[in-house]
Amino acid sequence: MAADIIPVFGLKEFQFRPEEEHTLLYFKIAGERHIEKPHKHDFFLFLLFEKGSGTHTVDFVDHEIANHQLHLLFPDQVHYWQLGADTLAHQLMMSRSLFETFANSLRFSLVLYQNHPVINLTNAEFQNLFYEFQAIKNELNLHPMSWDILNARCRIIAQLTSRAAEEKLNNLTVYETKPILFKYLSLIDDHFKEQKSVSFYADQLNITPNYLNILCKRHFNVAAMHLIHHRVVLEAKRLIQISDQSFKEISYQLGFNDPAYFSNFFKNQTGISPNQFRTQL
Repeated sequence: MAADIIPVFGLKEFQFRPEEEHTLLYFKIAGERHIEKPHKHDFFLFLLFEKGSGTHTVDFVDHEIANHQLHLLFPDQVHYWQLGADTLAHQLMMSRSLFETFANSLRFSLVLYQNHPVINLTNAEFQNLFYEFQAIKNELNLHPMSWDILNARCRIIAQLTSRAAEEKLNNLTVYETKPILFKYLSLIDDHFKEQKSVSFYADQLNITPNYLNILCKRHFNVAAMHLIHHRVVLEAKRLIQISDQSFKEISYQLGFNDPAYFSNFFKNQTGISPNQFRTQL
């Protein structure tokens, strides 16, 4: 089976001196920008829009860019954007190792932030985050810089992000009242290639498949199986769009033993065949 050749950009490709090792970078974006080819990163990205217009596409969902927004991008998420001429934004790129040191400061499951990558901010929320972004930018320009200060400011950004997310996302109360649904989504993310039955996940959660299905229908308005299928289709779209692997190779990579069954599954879920999805891009 061919290796996954999805374009993956690392931090080194954004450094002025690639021979140096950095785990945190700051960049300012001013004016029109276009990323035509979808790709993914091996690092985390916090993108703070001071002003802006255009579209940021994350995992095949288009998000309209507006003033005072925070966009979060995780490793392996596919994205591209079309930024308008009025754009003024601030990027923090951070390695996995750095992110893991303060990830627990993000109050909610990382799955939730991946599913809701755009957070609209009040003026006060934006100003608080902007202050921390600028403080990190200034610290990075010092010689020597203090990693203790940088880590502390990253934790503050994570906490401010959690506060803004709590106030803006409508379904947070679902996860607070039924944390088992957090666990279900996390388990799907870990095992969807090998395990596609509701009974497997229900067993991991120590509940019955019927009860898991009831919870999903009550709080998400979809069956438990729908969430598994949704994750499989998302990964299939990623592989079809930005790799040149054959559909047979993709089907095996996603745990399908029969390429024809995978093709039928994809068409049933999306309304088009894998080939139509690839050629329409």
